[in-house]
This record gives sequence, structure tokens and C-alpha cells, in this order.
Amino acid sequence: MTHPELRPRPPSPLVEAADERFAAHGVRLLLKRDDLVHPELPGNKWRKLAPNLRAALDAGHGRLATFGGAYSNHLRATAAAGRLLGLETVGIVRGDELAGRPLNESLARCAADGMRLHFATRSEYRRKADPDTRDRLLAAAGAAGAYVVPEGGSNALALTGCAELGRELRGASDVVAVACGTGGTLAGLAAGLAPGQRALGVPVLAGGFLGAEIRSLQGVAFGGPAGDWTLAEGFDHGGYARVPAALDAFAADFESRHGLPVERIYVAKLLWALHALTAAGSFPRGTTVTAVITGRP
Repeated sequence: MTHPELRPRPPSPLVEAADERFAAHGVRLLLKRDDLVHPELPGNKWRKLAPNLRAALDAGHGRLATFGGAYSNHLRATAAAGRLLGLETVGIVRGDELAGRPLNESLARCAADGMRLHFATRSEYRRKADPDTRDRLLAAAGAAGAYVVPEGGSNALALTGCAELGRELRGASDVVAVACGTGGTLAGLAAGLAPGQRALGVPVLAGGFLGAEIRSLQGVAFGGPAGDWTLAEGFDHGGYARVPAALDAFAADFESRHGLPVERIYVAKLLWALHALTAAGSFPRGTTVTAVITGRP
């Protein structure tokens, strides 16, 4: 029997954001309020985690282990999911220098939801894809034998959940844009959209590495390329979890205009990028753009 928390949920709301900054360029802006899809696992975190959680429960696992940085929304979502489903959770956190320090708000939420935190050295964390390194990290964290969800939740199962997001948006707009960390949401979203629609990813980290990651994920999940997608680089604002004053002010203004709480790590960068691209004429007049609101503060 499916756990009540993992039953299919109704489509999240799609609303129009009347914004003269877009309308002046002939662009219509819609917001896919995926932050409302689940009360505790908003947006792409629920869509990516749900198929993995079902697999973990079906296989009889009582413990989840996953990876993330000190401000990881994925760690927070996994910890909340564990609490809701009665599963133990272990989070392997990048940066052993954080051990013994007061927890930031994100990690404190993880701990409050029962997640056991293990801080790994940055050099070892970078090698976590290596099976031997991963096994050492899991053993050191007391998570040997746990069901492992990758960093950001992005794997083949997660992409099937994100493809459902694309199917919900078929025909709704010309371009569907989403902020990207590991690329899994974009990879699945693009696969679910209708022919003629384009998925646009806005990386929140610098480095230009996501294209290869997305192609690899789609190869594993779908057997090859799926859907039309592109990346808009250059809107990371200095790197992951960097929120300079200008970005914070832009997000606060958007909140005031539209009554929408704007999460700063991902959503603010997405909305900033869409505003900048619109102002630069990147979208032809008459284009309808949907911004996927993947999280909340």
C-alpha cells in the first residue's frame, strides 16, 4: 500500500504574473507555483524524492542517506521526508570545518527533523561518485546499507518525477524556465514538455558543467536526449548560496509586486535571469514564459 505522503498530488497552480517589465517587451510571464505542491517538500524536491522514497520503502529500507552542502534544500527536504515516513536519515555534508560549529538555519532544520549529520572533507566529498569513496563516507556516517539518494536527488527515478512536471505544462507556454543545481529537474522537465516547447535552465553555480550532466542523466533515464532544452549561464551571482544586495533587493521587489515569497538561492536567480533576458530581447514578442517556482524561503 502506498504511504499517504507518496500518493499522486494534484497539479500545482499555474498563475499569470502581470508585470510591466515583461509586458513592455511583449512577453507574458506565468508562474508555476510548484512551491505549493506539498506542504513540507516543495517543488522539485518532492518531485525528485517521491519516486526514490517509494523505491526505498518497496525495498524495505528503514534509512536514507544523501549528500549536500551546508545550505542544501535537498538535505532539508530529505530530512522532512524521513520524519513524515518514519525513516532514519543521514546527511553527508560538504566541509569538515563545519563540524563542531553552530548549525546554520538549513542544517538546524535537518537536525530538528531527525537527520544525523556527518561532515566530510571537501576533497573526499568531491570524490563521492567513486564507489570506494562513497562506501567509506557512508560507513563513517553510520549509513552503510542505507538507501542512497544522490546529491540534489538527481537520478533516473527523479527524472521520471520531473517529467510529470513537464506534462502538467504541456501547451501552457513557449518556454518553461527553472533554476538548476544538479540539472535533474531540467533533464526531466524537458522530457515531459510537448514538441515545440523549450525548457530553459538557469544554473545557480558557475562552471559550465551542467550540460554534460544533463545529457548523462537523460541517457540513463530515457536512453538518450529528450526534449528541447538550453542553459542560460552567467546568472549565478558569484556562486551557490551567494545573494548579493542587488539580487536580494530584486527578490524583495518581486515579492512586493506579486505577493510571492521568493526563495533566494534558486528562485531569485531564475527570476532575475528571466528579467534580464527579456530586457535584452532574448524572447521574441508574443512569447509566453513560465517560471517554475521550485521552493520557498
